[in-house]
This record gives sequence, C-alpha cells and structure tokens, in this order.
Amino acid sequence: MHSHRELDLTLQAAVLVFFSAERPDYVFLAAARVGGIHANDTYLAEFIRDNLLIQINILDAAYKSGVQKLLFRGSSYIYPKYAPQPMKEEYLLTGELKPTNEWYAIAKIAGIKMCQAYRRQYGFDTISLMPTNLYGPGDNFNLENSHVVPALMRKLHQAKLLASPGVEIWGTGNPKREFLHVDDLADAALFLMGKYSEERIVNVGVGKDVSIRELAELMAEIVGFKGNLLFNASMPDGTPRKLLDVTRINNLGWNAGISLRDGLSDTYRWFVEHQAGVKS
Repeated sequence: MHSHRELDLTLQAAVLVFFSAERPDYVFLAAARVGGIHANDTYLAEFIRDNLLIQINILDAAYKSGVQKLLFRGSSYIYPKYAPQPMKEEYLLTGELKPTNEWYAIAKIAGIKMCQAYRRQYGFDTISLMPTNLYGPGDNFNLENSHVVPALMRKLHQAKLLASPGVEIWGTGNPKREFLHVDDLADAALFLMGKYSEERIVNVGVGKDVSIRELAELMAEIVGFKGNLLFNASMPDGTPRKLLDVTRINNLGWNAGISLRDGLSDTYRWFVEHQAGVKS
C-alpha cells in the first residue's frame, strides 16, 4: 500500500509507473478528495480538479496494464438535490445538483460515465457503487473539513472534557441522513466485485435514515455528554433528506449488518484511543 506522499494519484506518469510495476488483477478505486459542506464550498477547484485527475489516471492505467476488473466508488452526491426519496439509481442526471457539492458530484458523475464508456468501447470490466454517508474508525476528525459524524463526535467529546453547558450544531437538526459503517462498505465492495458485472450503478446503504437531531442525541449518549444540544437555525441545513434505495443490492443478496448505535460506539472507541494523534 502506498500513501499519498509515496504515490500522487493526480500525476499520470507516476500512476502509469505504479501499475506497470505492480500489475494488480483487481482495483478498488476509492481514492478521492473529500470533505464536508465547508470544504466542498471552499475548495471548488481542488475538488473537481483532483477527483477528475485521480479517476482518469487510475482507470486508464488499469485498462492499459491489463487489470481484470475495476470497481469505482462514487457518492450519493451524484443524485439531484430534490430527488424523490428514497433515491433510485435511475435518478442520476434527472435534476440539478446540490450547489455546494456540485463540483465534487460532477467529478464523480464523470467517473461513472468513464467506467461505462470503457466497458462499452473496450470491454473493460468496470462496475460502480454509490455509497451513502460513511463513518467509522480512521475517519477525518478535523473540525475544518470533516463530515457530520466525526465533526459532531469530536465537538461532543471536547465539550464533555470541558464540562461545557452546551454544544452548538449547525442547522435546525431536521434534515435526515443515512449512515453506513465503513466495514459494511468494504463488505459490499467485495461482494459486488465477486458477484456483479453490469454497467448500471449500484447504491450501497442501510436503507433507513435518521434526523441530524436524532444522530446528535444518540451520539451525546454514546460520548457521555450531559449538556444541551443547541441547534443554530441561522446556519444552512443542506438537502432535506438523502436516503438511498438499496433494493438492487439487497436483491443481489447483500444487506448492511452494523447498526448505527454499534457503529458509532465502535468509532468513538477508536477516537478515544487515537485522539492524541488527531489534528485540530
């Protein structure tokens, strides 16, 4: 395994050298520049540029080096902002994207289409999965650019240590989100790599969602924070709801196995054990 420091996936020449030397049979393309609402709305150029470069370089090098099969990991951000709920795979490109995430979403949609193009034109066995919101051990807990679960977990943990009377949370707490543990995603990716070979994308999620308020209350319980949760309604809520329709993967024989409570408890244990190494 190579770190970003050892192999910059945005550099085509470096990626070609890697594939020429390593000659992998199967590729799980999960590398990406990611972040929460603030990061997506701040680093527009980096989000579209880096993700396009990573995808183009890896997919093309994989095909040219004789990789047997490639799995591309997309994102639920590819779906329209006001797509019917739950979101079916067929809703791709049926409406406008969420403005704050469109740079990342467009890059991911381009990755899907590139996989489909290489399958149609070259017969390269590529598949694409679209996971819902992910969380778990090893997540990014930087408060400047992390997603809702690690950001909220860190804020609640710090508030507990400081015995703070309350924690501010952006928005009303009403939007609903679906959360998938990374171990479930890994399991689904292996399942699809072995069982699926079609152009159509496949959603991966748990099939149910919770409000941000419910998430915060559950996380406060797990962390042991006894203060108040203060929802700042003047801050943006984001998309009202984002729930994936997981009928396709369920019918193939796969279902998520980790409950939200168990997954958050597992993640919090990891955070407490590693918090000394977590950057602010």
